[in-house]
Amino acid sequence: MTLTPQPVGWQVENLPPRQIVAELDKFVVGQHAAKRAVAIALRNRWRRQQLPAEVAEEILPKNILMIGPTGVGKTEIARRLARLSRAPFLKVEASKFTEVGYVGRDAESMVRDLTEIGVEIVKEEKREAVRASAVGRAEERLLQLLVPSAPPTPGAPEEDYAATREKMRERLRAGSLDNRPVEIEVEESSAPSFEMITPQGVEEVGINLKEMMPGLFGRRRRERVTVAEARRILEHEEAEKLIDRQQVAREARFRVEQAGIIFLDEIDKVAGRERGHGPEVSREGVQRDLLPIVEGTTVTTKYGPVRTDHILFIAAGAFHVAKPSDLIPELQGRFPIRVELEALSEEDFVRILTEPETALTKQYAALLATEGVTVEFRHEAAAELARLAVEVNSATENIGARRLATLMERLLEEVSFAAPDMAGVKLEIDAAYVHRTLANLVENQDLSRYVL
Repeated sequence: MTLTPQPVGWQVENLPPRQIVAELDKFVVGQHAAKRAVAIALRNRWRRQQLPAEVAEEILPKNILMIGPTGVGKTEIARRLARLSRAPFLKVEASKFTEVGYVGRDAESMVRDLTEIGVEIVKEEKREAVRASAVGRAEERLLQLLVPSAPPTPGAPEEDYAATREKMRERLRAGSLDNRPVEIEVEESSAPSFEMITPQGVEEVGINLKEMMPGLFGRRRRERVTVAEARRILEHEEAEKLIDRQQVAREARFRVEQAGIIFLDEIDKVAGRERGHGPEVSREGVQRDLLPIVEGTTVTTKYGPVRTDHILFIAAGAFHVAKPSDLIPELQGRFPIRVELEALSEEDFVRILTEPETALTKQYAALLATEGVTVEFRHEAAAELARLAVEVNSATENIGARRLATLMERLLEEVSFAAPDMAGVKLEIDAAYVHRTLANLVENQDLSRYVL
């Protein structure tokens, strides 16, 4: 069997592993072993695309098992990797699946969900490619509404109509007509999908009845909107008309098959062998349902069959109670790369608060700046927040870096509430402010269990 011809214009990003790690460093602190592992996996995808089809078909991805406590960056590493590679990415909890025969979602549903994501990615790219044409066509439709063509009247030259139309076009492009009301025809909401009860549980079955029976589901209604809203609606409609749906489905299937990433979280929750009856009875069953998908099978989707042989699976779990060796041997063998993520230290917390492009301190400063409030975080404030986060994590449940979000919300609760009345105020957050606001809450363990 050979690879499907590759859609023109799409390639796995040509990024060296060192550059991938550098990009991940912008968003995730530490965890170099995990970053190296996913960087190599992504680079191997690019290498595979450079090979002849018959050779590439035999090279399967080396799936990764991440082991580490909650809140240390497992999900974020996988998510950022997918963004780097422009790959369809799905995060799913292994514990949501149940063994075939029990009520719940079947394991194949994650491939269908990933395909939906792939279709949306390709559709968005196609919309962008035809945007210029869609804008032009939408503009012509708007002009037709604003300056409808009228039967020529005696003595009225055609040039007058053309000149009026061009003047209206200039005003339309300048935005001076954006608030004028106009009546347009819009399509009714999309055709319904149905839920079917299958042996694997309740599954949504997407049937494109609109294409099968256009007279029944292709209804339109008139709606009064502003010119600005009409432009947006018409541009979307025109873009949809210019997109070949079958080509989108083909490219999306290819993208999912060759570059899809499924992040299987909480894999440790389904680890363990059968020891009798009760709530744990389907754990091994779930593993056996996951196995063919990870090994490579063909899943039927409403966009056509999707093969899972070359999808990259990244599994993750804390493994506090269960161990990777508690997984069934066949599934263990499908995750040959094991990386252990380290628990975060106080120094790591300081870096998380200050270094990444999406650091919490930068997020809150940007949010409050919209109200005209300038917030500056001094370095000692970040150090005090980090110290308190470690203290609360050790005294209560250790939720890793997620603890920083709860502390930050508490720290700035009063400011966030009063911000609309504080325009022009400059607020400097130092260690004393952090200690004054949070210290009593942290020291009261009974209260911190519920509040923090």
